[in-house]
Amino acid sequence: MADNKSEEIRPINCFSCEHFYITYEQKYPYGCRIIGFKSARMPSVDVYINSDMECGLFVQKERKQTE
Repeated sequence: MADNKSEEIRPINCFSCEHFYITYEQKYPYGCRIIGFKSARMPSVDVYINSDMECGLFVQKERKQTE
């Protein structure tokens, strides 16, 4: 376990990504449009498990400003 907090892995929050969407499918409720897959877990978790790297396609959503 890393003693230095900067070395700890912080998973990417897919809810903050432009490419993330909810599929409304019971078995695979989460999806990533840019990679093109659906998952039972957050897509960033599957990317990390399969590539041992954080998702490099994450794009922060821009917040809509209220008037």
